[in-house]
Amino acid sequence: MKEKNELYSTNVEKRGNVPNSLNKKEDKFPVGPVLLGFFLFVVVGSALFQILNTATSSSSSSVY
Repeated sequence: MKEKNELYSTNVEKRGNVPNSLNKKEDKFPVGPVLLGFFLFVVVGSALFQILNTATSSSSSSVY
């Protein structure tokens, strides 16, 4: 607790020139590229499958 107090106590004298955060944050994506690619594969693949399935089915047997 004392270490954090000393770390933030220097900000008192800066009056507005304090950085937003003392912890450095990296710009990272919340989802990895592999998971994003898999998600796109599933979504686009299921959409194409649905379109092909609808196109090949006979119009007289389709139920609304």
